[in-house]
Amino acid sequence: MDANYHPETVELAAQKDWETAHAFEVDEDSAKEKFYCLTMFPYPSGQLHMGHVRVFTISDVIARYHRMLGKHVLQPMGWDAFGMPAENAAIKRGIPPAQWTYKNIDYMRGQLKRLGYGYDWRREVTTCRPEYYRWEQWLFTKLFEKGLVYRKNSIVNWDPVDQTVLANEQVIDGRGWRSDALVERREIPQWFMKITAYADELLESLDELEGWPDSVKTMQRNWIGRSTGLELSFDVAGESDPLTVFTTRPDTLMGVTYMAVAAEHPLALKAAASNPKLAKFLEECRTMQAAEAAMETMEKKGMPLGISAIHPISGDEIPLWVANFVLMNYGTGAVMAVPGHDHRDWEFATKHGLTISQVVTAADGSPTDISEGAFVAHGKLVNSGEFDGLDFEQACAAITERFESTGKGKSTINYRLRDWGVSRQRYWGTPIPIIYCDACGAVPVPADQLPVVLPEDVEFTGVGSPLKDMPEFYEAPCPKCGKAARRETDTFDTFVESSWYFARYACPDNDQSMLDERAGYWLPVDQYTGGIEHAILHLLYARFFQKLMRDVGLSAASEPFTNLLTQGMVLKDGAKMSKAKGNTVDPQALLEKYGADTVRLFMMFAAPPEQALEWSDDGVQGSYRFLKRLWHAVANYNAAGAAEPLDRDKFSADQKELHRKTHETIAKVSDDLGRRYTFNTAIASSMELLNSASRLQDDSAQGRAVLREALETVVLLLSPIVPHIAHELWHALGHESSVVDASWPVIDGEALVRDVIEVIVQVNGKLRGRISVASDADNALLERLALADENVQRFVDSKPIRKVIVVPGRLVNVVV
Repeated sequence: MDANYHPETVELAAQKDWETAHAFEVDEDSAKEKFYCLTMFPYPSGQLHMGHVRVFTISDVIARYHRMLGKHVLQPMGWDAFGMPAENAAIKRGIPPAQWTYKNIDYMRGQLKRLGYGYDWRREVTTCRPEYYRWEQWLFTKLFEKGLVYRKNSIVNWDPVDQTVLANEQVIDGRGWRSDALVERREIPQWFMKITAYADELLESLDELEGWPDSVKTMQRNWIGRSTGLELSFDVAGESDPLTVFTTRPDTLMGVTYMAVAAEHPLALKAAASNPKLAKFLEECRTMQAAEAAMETMEKKGMPLGISAIHPISGDEIPLWVANFVLMNYGTGAVMAVPGHDHRDWEFATKHGLTISQVVTAADGSPTDISEGAFVAHGKLVNSGEFDGLDFEQACAAITERFESTGKGKSTINYRLRDWGVSRQRYWGTPIPIIYCDACGAVPVPADQLPVVLPEDVEFTGVGSPLKDMPEFYEAPCPKCGKAARRETDTFDTFVESSWYFARYACPDNDQSMLDERAGYWLPVDQYTGGIEHAILHLLYARFFQKLMRDVGLSAASEPFTNLLTQGMVLKDGAKMSKAKGNTVDPQALLEKYGADTVRLFMMFAAPPEQALEWSDDGVQGSYRFLKRLWHAVANYNAAGAAEPLDRDKFSADQKELHRKTHETIAKVSDDLGRRYTFNTAIASSMELLNSASRLQDDSAQGRAVLREALETVVLLLSPIVPHIAHELWHALGHESSVVDASWPVIDGEALVRDVIEVIVQVNGKLRGRISVASDADNALLERLALADENVQRFVDSKPIRKVIVVPGRLVNVVV
């Protein structure tokens, strides 16, 4: 072998060998244990960034490790190809979004291959291709038949820059998640998927996801937001229809001092018709922050409507207000306000001079002062008439029973989760497969007319969707009656495409069905890796889609991902890498200078996967130096000739120590990669083993044999992380087969047995010394040696020894 390490030569040769051998192409094999390893697929933005490199390397290391365990491993890759960046690029460059997208895919595919990821490229999917989105159109029509999709006018989050509707999750601090424009609230027709029909199952099955981070499960639980409470009605003076509200605190009902409705509520609109000042306020509310999280922090504004509701128990008049913190699409668009016992209501009432009444006091009788802020804890009722003295549970039960007995209310379960609005007023997306007929209404496109193909050769200006100006696209006969009709020009939210791609990887070549029996073999995904920022958006929708596919008979699996790993961000100078901050690092430049293995090694060594990784040029150089040292260690070994087989009976003390160190390292790295996913400590242990091997100055037959074992072990343990150099060094060590087909090293239990062990000695529980003893030393000997230790004697001094506690093989604690 060459005495010097040339990364590009080594890596291109290894990649060529893998490609020739079809090393990562797998089919279904029921005789083998499968392992489906997947990374959240990328948007083809033009080139990889370091966040991509980190997450893809993590997944590749896991896949290669499980392959070495003998599992049948699938690791595919594809492209989340629809979306607004392509439209923005089309405007800037004057080319169709499709052209820009496909060019980017070609370039990024080459980058992924250069990094040596073990993907089965035969299974590549691209979501903007008709052969892919045809099947989500088909599923949509099936859901239409089952009543799980519907169209209605809805108050939506409208992005005035991108000219599209955003889901609540896509509104960040009141701004569009891509455009950063202030979001408005508008009422337009929208298609919805009935995710609320699965709310209970989505919530309850979280408990079965033992391989998911608790933080992600908590975020999904909070987003689904299941709560039990009372739905009740307040009559409104001068109105025939009552005002219905939902509350999780029926115990505070006697403390209602005002009520608030959304700006879009019929009562607000009616009052504004004769009140210009009020009408202006409602218009202002249309441009206020629309996300629920933003509602919590923004200034609470409102105006009185000049009408009153009637308290259903006391009969008191309750003033009605319109407020910017009430959302029409949450609950009934109206809330009862109890400022004495709710922080938001207290803030609003204090600002506008509204009455604040206390109806709950501390259960232990301690004083509470609602003039300084709301008392929100559960307690005992006061100033509540017949309900005085009741605790929270008693009061809720009594008040609920009263309303149910009179038919003016009922116990109800509510959800924070709302149906998923999937319509987008964009061009570059999957066409929604619906035709509107004046006679037949909304008609799904028949299966034999799918896919509804998105025209790719378009002139894109960025003002609205070109589909609306293409009669050749939107003019279509009604599938039911044959009359002239109009095709839907809205497209799907791009999260629809990413909600089922993991299943399509199993059978991307099937042109007869969305999924087939191959999905039954591979699903669910055994290990899924991606950013925690997708905890609600993508991961909740993917869980929803998996249940939809199950319920139409496409899959037996109820959950898409058995285990989930969420990696941290890549930082530079303490901030997330971004072009705007000017702190990005180009992976391509590093590949050319150091090679893929150096980049992979640094990414895995710099931090545990779930933590943020701080970029370090010195760290990259250090990784490169280590690989050169590994290369030279094998080259120097080879220069001295072949070694004899290991013979433990002939080991010297130093040889036995290196043999033991080798197998301790195997045990440590196996746990680091297989259970803990602490790749950084796995690398550190492998580096320590190489250091130990390098210190062995022994040219004897068994010295050479134990050195060879250590070097082979380092190559095997690091092969999932630095596969190219491992490929070359494995051959250099005399193996004809490829390291990618090698088995994970097996621990020799006998090698782990120590003749001499180190035992720590404590005085009153504090470390005061260490002693080396035979591994079979009895307690009496351990006690004598501990008390004879010079440092221990100094701390014992002349104090009387009360007792000596011995934990065999571990420690001695002298209590004085």
